[in-house]
Amino acid sequence: MSSLKVHNAMWPGLVGKEEGTDHPPISLERMLELTAKSEINGQKYDGVDYFLYLPHTDPDSSEDELKKIADLIASKNLKVGTLVAPVWTGTVGGPSFGSEEDRANFVLAVEKACRVAKIFNSHGVRDYGAIRIDTAGSPEDWAQDPAGNTAKSAETIKKAAAIAADHGERLAVEGEICWGGIHSWKDTLDLMEAVGLPDTVGFQADLAHTYLYMLGYNAPEHTLLKEGHSEEEFWAAYETMVDKLRPWTIDFHVAQNDGTVHGTGAHDKTGRHCPADDPKGKLDIVKCSSYWLKDHTDRKIKHICWDGCMFSNELLEQQQTWNTILDTMLKVRDAV
Repeated sequence: MSSLKVHNAMWPGLVGKEEGTDHPPISLERMLELTAKSEINGQKYDGVDYFLYLPHTDPDSSEDELKKIADLIASKNLKVGTLVAPVWTGTVGGPSFGSEEDRANFVLAVEKACRVAKIFNSHGVRDYGAIRIDTAGSPEDWAQDPAGNTAKSAETIKKAAAIAADHGERLAVEGEICWGGIHSWKDTLDLMEAVGLPDTVGFQADLAHTYLYMLGYNAPEHTLLKEGHSEEEFWAAYETMVDKLRPWTIDFHVAQNDGTVHGTGAHDKTGRHCPADDPKGKLDIVKCSSYWLKDHTDRKIKHICWDGCMFSNELLEQQQTWNTILDTMLKVRDAV
């Protein structure tokens, strides 16, 4: 058994949820309750990863307000790991390759996340994890000037990284096909190399999103798998992709995907997360995870987190959903 801690994500209660609809946001308190009540053979989640935005958290909350949140999480015998910085337009930030104002707001979002991280760290509820970011701009906008926009993103992320380093934090760039310049495995690798700060800026791998990298959604020129591929071809392609990105990987999301995409708003053509036991799921979760987590201690990865966005509220409100996920996460941990 590895020493990896097992975390649940809080943002499935927020992403794709809207007040006044059949799927309103699920409160932080309820998400924590579902997490804390999960148990498999006496084992429980060790902590949560956390989105720093409303309605769960105002990123400008006072220190006292943030300490109350830390107290709440700690009262559930949970730790905080990776914090998601509010880098998108409509939150705090803007595209890392956008206007000067956009890019300044992107850096500001990371600065606000680092402030929260410092308060949580001082409280004692957090002592590992990263600050999660992406480029916050669309592949279509990025494609207007690929080289120039990659250079802009790298410059913006370097500025954010300097702030993170001052706080003792690392930035984890989550590759998703809906975000420009990190919408394929090759473009992500190019960005990591352009930033060139492996001690401070790394990659956050998600099983669902990186599977779509191989299928070439939004970047057919970087396709590694053809339709009707064999299992042998799958694992050869998987190893090729992971070998390129694993050296940069500092944060990891366990997930499932059925090989299709989910398109809504800014999340156009993004990974369709499936329940851990979905019969349509294409991934051997435990085996796929082991490729990414090889030598994980060398990259200071101390925890893994489940990611399952855009599930129905009905599914999210079922305790068994989180027990099944926990069971899967424990199998991933024990196989490393």
